[in-house]
Amino acid sequence: MLDVRRMRVLREVAVRGSFSAAAEALSFTQSAVSQQIAALEREAGAVLVERNARGVRLTEAGEAVVRHTDAILSRLAEAEAELESIAGLRGGRLRMAAFESAASSLMPLAIAAFRERHPGVELSLALHEPEDAMPQLKSGEIDLAIVFSSRDLSDEDGIEFRHLIDDPMYLVLPATHPLAEKRHLRLADVSGDPWIVFETGDYTAMQGFIAAGVGVSLIAELGLTMVRDDVVVRSLGRETPVRKIHAAVGSGGYRSPAAAAMLDVLEGAAGRYSAQRPPRLELVGATA
Repeated sequence: MLDVRRMRVLREVAVRGSFSAAAEALSFTQSAVSQQIAALEREAGAVLVERNARGVRLTEAGEAVVRHTDAILSRLAEAEAELESIAGLRGGRLRMAAFESAASSLMPLAIAAFRERHPGVELSLALHEPEDAMPQLKSGEIDLAIVFSSRDLSDEDGIEFRHLIDDPMYLVLPATHPLAEKRHLRLADVSGDPWIVFETGDYTAMQGFIAAGVGVSLIAELGLTMVRDDVVVRSLGRETPVRKIHAAVGSGGYRSPAAAAMLDVLEGAAGRYSAQRPPRLELVGATA
């Protein structure tokens, strides 16, 4: 295999026209230049430079090596520039996944803030539930995932979890329900009601079924950014279940600068979302 550093020396000889001039340009001794060219000729299996009284001349093989050297050095310069951009967050990409309600609430705040700070980074966001996002994160298909759990998650299996926000669950009833005007409810109050359980993050559809009187359900606060007029939302007080929302990134190997920066941005976005929460969400709907 040809050594790129020796190819660079050959190119300098071709440009300068002599070993001595190439040595001066490279801050080498003339002997060191001769040794580098001799080693490159052994690697190439061909004579690359003809020496005569008037200086040096590249052979046909030498000219071919220099042509490729120009292309290789150009690509290396591009690679170095791209790496500098990625390290400085002036380029690169960040592939993310989030479940639907986080994608419609937390992620717009985070992406807007990230874009303002790092407009050169390419961002992509896919909608995936945690059980689908985590395998993709572990395999390297994505760089960051927003997930939820009933408990605080500890780092495990090469994944770091960063807690962002607690997401309480609220009881949602049809506006025509006999208990619709009661401010504080307990699960026992609706134990005899039919319950709607959706294996989807489409809370708009769930509210439609509740409004139609099909049943009642628990909906997380992140899924209640829009509430229909024909349903009511009530707190369960001390019985309120809470989802723990985390950002997950790989911790066992390389972490891109963009992923590290987005973790900080997400924490800020979670703080802004918490500050903007409706102070009395349990009063949404019919008059209490």
